[in-house]
Amino acid sequence: MFSSSQEEHCAPSKDPVKYGELVVLGYNGSLPNGDRGRRKSRFALYRRTKANGVKPSTVHILNTPQASKAVNCKGQHSISYTLSRNQTVVVEYSHDKDTDMFQIGRSTESPIDFVVTDTVAGGHEGEETPITQSTISRFACRVVCERNPPFTARIYAAGFDSSKNIFLGEKAAKWKNPDGHMDGLTTNGVLVMHPRGGFTEESKPGVWREISVCGDVYTLRETRSAQTPGKLVDNESNILQDGSLVDLCGATLLWRTAEGLFHTPTQKHLEALRQEINAARPQCPVGLNTLAFPSMQRTRALSSLEEKQPWVYLACGHVHGYHNWGHRSEQEANPERECPMCRMVGPYVPLWLGCEPAFYVDAGAPTHAFVPCGHVCSEKSVKYWADIPLPHGTHAFHAACPFCASQLSLTQGCSKLIFQGPVD
Repeated sequence: MFSSSQEEHCAPSKDPVKYGELVVLGYNGSLPNGDRGRRKSRFALYRRTKANGVKPSTVHILNTPQASKAVNCKGQHSISYTLSRNQTVVVEYSHDKDTDMFQIGRSTESPIDFVVTDTVAGGHEGEETPITQSTISRFACRVVCERNPPFTARIYAAGFDSSKNIFLGEKAAKWKNPDGHMDGLTTNGVLVMHPRGGFTEESKPGVWREISVCGDVYTLRETRSAQTPGKLVDNESNILQDGSLVDLCGATLLWRTAEGLFHTPTQKHLEALRQEINAARPQCPVGLNTLAFPSMQRTRALSSLEEKQPWVYLACGHVHGYHNWGHRSEQEANPERECPMCRMVGPYVPLWLGCEPAFYVDAGAPTHAFVPCGHVCSEKSVKYWADIPLPHGTHAFHAACPFCASQLSLTQGCSKLIFQGPVD
């Protein structure tokens, strides 16, 4: 239907195999100050020129810190499980010619392919927002893709650091499985939710699970960083599907497969929909002035409001131009307004088009807005996201706008827009 060409310029060769893309929720097509290097709002995973995957090989049970240090200095990838001050289990990993590994985390060190920092709800933060209190791990998770069809992608908690090591200290949740292999969880965990029925208008939210360092699936802990792991879920896997969500405790990523992106609207399609709305010359029913959605570039930049910017009364959906009257209260900082068309009272906000195509479940016209932020996209896309509970903090879940991460209203997650056509 539609082909995605957003990141073709990042491709390492003329005809690369694209495994998929990770897109950070809360950004409308790019970071507020623009995408730079490994710090961006979306990351395409292509088959590498040379495989860099690893797989478990030798297991060492060590009784002295010196012995553990000696194993870790061998230059191989390894995972260390500290059981006590006197005992550490080190699992060495050897090269796997059949897989590619991609690492995600807050660190800007070279092993991290995709640098992710905390998403601030509302999407108005600058790129260099201080993250001294970040809850995202420096080496948060890794995605391992099979280099041959069907190019299966699997997710694992934790990433290897610059010394090619993953350390699970004494306080980390860890255990020995019945088959003898060690496993564990990271401090704040890596949560995954696979939608039931894929990423389409018909699909429903799945159940949030936690992924272990070795890729097993567990029920959620009582709180995000509790010492005790949840229960093993035997019949579920760490294989990413189109529409899978990965939560790193501070940022949530959407996984889109290459095939899924093929059926997603392109930037050109979204721009055509914008021009179609503007060509219909919607009018403010009170001021009778013509309204127009700003260009995608201006929308992405969250620039100052345009003179013709459409505004909406979210309670009823009537679209107007901006006017400075109708306040219900002069005292409140952000008072609700009364719609002059139908007298319904509610928030009055500017409308912004959703510019990130990966968040659309279809290519429908932008007819609905999220409440209370005012981001606009297709009806099916709005209703899909309004039903998805996203992790918030250490144990809360709530639906949020994918374009700015604002929490949706519990009573009304979206509003159908009512435009008035030209009178002449």
